[in-house]
Amino acid sequence: MSACLKWAAIYNILWGAWVVIWPHSFFEWTGMAPLQHPSIWQGTGMIVGVYGLGYWWASYNPLKHWPIVAVGFLGKIFGPIGFLFNYLVLKEIPFEFSYTLYTNDLIWWVPFFLILKRVHTETRWQLS
Repeated sequence: MSACLKWAAIYNILWGAWVVIWPHSFFEWTGMAPLQHPSIWQGTGMIVGVYGLGYWWASYNPLKHWPIVAVGFLGKIFGPIGFLFNYLVLKEIPFEFSYTLYTNDLIWWVPFFLILKRVHTETRWQLS
């Protein structure tokens, strides 16, 4: 449990820093159109990096700090839903943008779910 959150923290902090420092690189690598407003993408990087700090702190006692894990888990579910809506329904983003989902969201579904399942069975969602 703790190790998973530490890995998630490291990943998020590094990914967030990459996006803030080199906001155009993902779009260049995937062949997508250049950013019109890189500061919006950099803001996303900042948010992802801050989540990383939360995961690091939660790793010291995941059963106590489960709300941080729950918020992260929700983001990892709603991110792909938002992508699917924008890709399939609105047709506003290219498929290549889905590459961010694999490492930012999908690989964390099972470990975050298992942490929250343990929270449910062992603490019944207590906040103290």
